[in-house]
Order: sequence, then C-alpha cells, then structure tokens
Amino acid sequence: MTVERTEVLVVGGGQAGLAMSEHLLGSGASHLVLERGRIAERWRSERWDSLVANGPAWHDRFPGMEFPGDPDAFVPKEGVADYFAAYAQKIGSPMRCWVEVAEVSRNQGRPGFTARTSEGVIEASYVVAATGPFQVPVIPSVVPEIQGLTQMHSTGYRNPDQLAEGAVLVVGAGSSGVQIADELALAGREVYLSVGPHDRPPRAYRGRDFVWWLGVLNLWDTEATPGVEHTTIAVSGARGGHTVDFRDLASRMTLVGRTEAFAEGRLSFAGDLAGNIRRGDANYLSLLDAADDYVARNGLDLPEEPEARALGPDPECMTDPLRSLDLAQAGVTTIIWATGFRQDYSWLQLDAFTETGAPLHQRGVSPEPGLYFLGLPWQTRRGSSFIWGVWYDAKYLADHICKQRDYLAYAPGQAPSTQDR
Repeated sequence: MTVERTEVLVVGGGQAGLAMSEHLLGSGASHLVLERGRIAERWRSERWDSLVANGPAWHDRFPGMEFPGDPDAFVPKEGVADYFAAYAQKIGSPMRCWVEVAEVSRNQGRPGFTARTSEGVIEASYVVAATGPFQVPVIPSVVPEIQGLTQMHSTGYRNPDQLAEGAVLVVGAGSSGVQIADELALAGREVYLSVGPHDRPPRAYRGRDFVWWLGVLNLWDTEATPGVEHTTIAVSGARGGHTVDFRDLASRMTLVGRTEAFAEGRLSFAGDLAGNIRRGDANYLSLLDAADDYVARNGLDLPEEPEARALGPDPECMTDPLRSLDLAQAGVTTIIWATGFRQDYSWLQLDAFTETGAPLHQRGVSPEPGLYFLGLPWQTRRGSSFIWGVWYDAKYLADHICKQRDYLAYAPGQAPSTQDR
C-alpha cells in the first residue's frame, strides 16, 4: 500500500483548519488539510437559507483579507463560505476536499501518527483536529415520534415554506433559535419559543456594534474558566442587525420556559421563563454600564442613548407563564430543536479525552504528544471559536509545533534553533 507522508495533518477545512494552514505556511511546515466536503461546508449545507454572520464584516474575518462590499454589513452564509474558499486560494493552502478521515492512531515503536482516509493512508508527525465545536447535532430525547409531528434540528431547517402547515415550537433561545423563531413569526406562523438561560448583548450602543464594545472592554480576551464549554448568546445580524428583545418577541409569539418533559401528548415547561429573561436583561444592562464607564473614563465623543435602557413592562408570559402545552390541540406540527451540538472525536484512536469524550488540552495542546485541538469554545479565551479568534489560537499552535520540531531536530553538540520559540 502506498503511504503518503506529511509533517502536519490538519483535519477540517473550515475557519479553524484554514487559519492553521496559513500559520503553518508561514512557518515552512509541510502540511495537508483534509475536508470531508467543500471548504466551510457547514456554512453551505447545514444552515438555514437566510442566515447571516452574527458580526459585521469588518470584524468577523481573518486579518489578511477583508470581505467585499460594506464593512458594516452582516454577510450572508454563502458569502462567508465564498470568503473562506477565496482565502484558501489566496494563501495557497494545500487543501483537499471530499476526503474523509476514518481513523487516526499513533505509530507503534516510531514517531508520529497514521491516518486512514477515504483516499488512502497518510502518516504525519503532528495532527491538528480542527473540526470545530459544531459537529453532531443534539436533539434531546424528550418527545417520541408522533404521527403528524415533524422534529428536526436547526441544521435541518431551511425556510418557513419547508415546514408543514401549523404552529411551530422552537426549543432553544440562543442566536439560532431566536432568529428562526423570528423568521417564522414574520412569515405568519404561530410560534412557541422555549427560552432557557442566556446572555443578551445589545446589537449596538452609542453608535458602536457590540463586538466593538467587547473588544475595547477586553471581554473577547476573557480567559477560559474550567468547566465552561458554552454560553448561550442571543444576538442577531438578521435584517441589518438588531438587538434581541424577548419582550418584543412576546408580542409576536408565545414564550415558554425550558422544555422539561412530555407525557400523554403534552409538553411541560419549567417555571423559569421570567428569571431567564431578567438575567438576560441584567447581562444587557451590565454591558451598557461598562460602555458608559468606558466612554466617561476616556472622554469619547459618542452619542448618549438613554432609550436603550427602557425595557418595557413584563409581558403576560412572564407574569402568568404557560407551563404545559397539548401539541395536537395547539396545532403544533413541527418542533425545531435549536439545542446545540456535541463533539465527536471517535476517529481519534488516542488517549486524549476525558471519560465523557471531551478533549484534554491546555490552550489546544494535547497531553498526547503531537496532537492538537483547534476551534473549541473557550479554547484560550472567549473569542476562540469565532472567525478572528481562531486565527490567533492557530498561531499559538503553529509556534508550538515549530518549537517541538526544533527540539526533535537537536543533535549532540548542536543547539536547537530559537526560531519561533
């Protein structure tokens, strides 16, 4: 069997794999990037039709290339995927598409790893798992299969016309759930939205987008907290971008608490809706406070926006919450589970995971020598899983690989190179 060899094998051709490729090219390390579909495939085939980036074009990008067009626009999903494809061409990334990695194992009695792929065997000194956080859609096993009721994950939703006539329950009020529920309501659908704990930043305040505020307040660089894997954030770039306001949503749909259980045709909901909304409001107001303090300390000439603090009265769904729903009686024909993802590293036959399958790492460096992870939420900081944030984490990993390469190249009487150390 013919065996191909490379110094670094990067698995995943999305934003993480592409960022890694750029830094490896800069270090002179030979490498291959394998992608099981097209570049940034999930942006193209696993998101709804109207999805746009949640951050403006000037911010949600790599440092080496701007998006075409208005820098303050929120780029449609196909535009984001096209951007990554153009970036790969610009840097000359050794990307191979439509190649699936079935297994990676450590070589026995010699350095490196062996990867078995759909196009043959590849050996590498280093492996970077750059498959990101959005791997396997999670649908909780709450509601059984029921005739006349369609259940899908948010990755399966495309547009309102796709769904059967009737009411829709959207479970999960992060960015995906909120945007899908909003789109359905605007299309005239009757919508129920199950709202859990969340952060709710303003889309913009005092003339600056919230991503700018997180930057100047140094909140993007908040370091990872042990045990924190995901924070639900309700933010939207849809329709030019707007602040998610659950009180406004309550005027156009029915809000309920967390979905808890199902029995005899009825879903039951937790009595936490009011608390979840108020905690989201507190998060919103805290960012306004921090922004105002920053403006005052630095003497910035930014317009005041007192109306941003007007939250409005509590809607009836908060004061008299709906605790159960008979799906048939309510005419619910579709449930969309915007309930996130789990990671799947079953292809890595290596001792680098916790008992629950979570990757063991420090800033992406695995205890398994030569294995790295990239694109994880909170890998090093709050911004790690975002387009621009993963670029900086990739730089750290590329530097680490170069340092290890220098040590391994050492021979007695010859000092290791200090380049990139």
